[in-house]
Amino acid sequence: MKNIQISNKKSQEQKKSSKLVYDFLEKTKLHKKEFAQMIGVTLSYVYNLIDENVPFSTRSITLERIATVMDINPEEFIEYQIPQDVTTYSENLLMLKDLIKFNKMSTLDFLKMFERRKRLELVDILRGAKPIQIDYQELKQIAKVLNMSKDELFKLWKTRMIEYLEEGGFNIIKNKELIDSMFDCAYKNTNTK
Repeated sequence: MKNIQISNKKSQEQKKSSKLVYDFLEKTKLHKKEFAQMIGVTLSYVYNLIDENVPFSTRSITLERIATVMDINPEEFIEYQIPQDVTTYSENLLMLKDLIKFNKMSTLDFLKMFERRKRLELVDILRGAKPIQIDYQELKQIAKVLNMSKDELFKLWKTRMIEYLEEGGFNIIKNKELIDSMFDCAYKNTNTK
């Protein structure tokens, strides 16, 4: 009898998570294929998930991607287990999220502004699993979507570049003259284009 109760409870939990996803897709009119691409799964998996033909995912990555696209915390899914390694959000990521909100966009609205092949990477950036791109041309696309000025874009790139150099062992303080010269030259070059 106890096993039946546990089985029923798990079934109800799965329905709750599946319903959250189903309701989101209905509300936003987001096609299941687009949703599957954004979270890095197959279309058939999404259909099975919302039809409750497969157990709701317990993979942290999948749940975090789903939650990111839905603009909710992954903890809203009963199946989510908080990972042991804590994700730290960089200053750039927080700035990016603030700009999305400032532009009165949902994460889904933001993602739809990009080619389908880029959306999964952006989801991983927004959930803190990948750093923001260092490539200036890639950042220009984000800046265009978020109506960023050239100075805001440069600040975002510069902060990310400093982060990248420090991760590689570059001492910013000891190399201040070099770094200042490098960024002065980069600023002049980017503002002429």
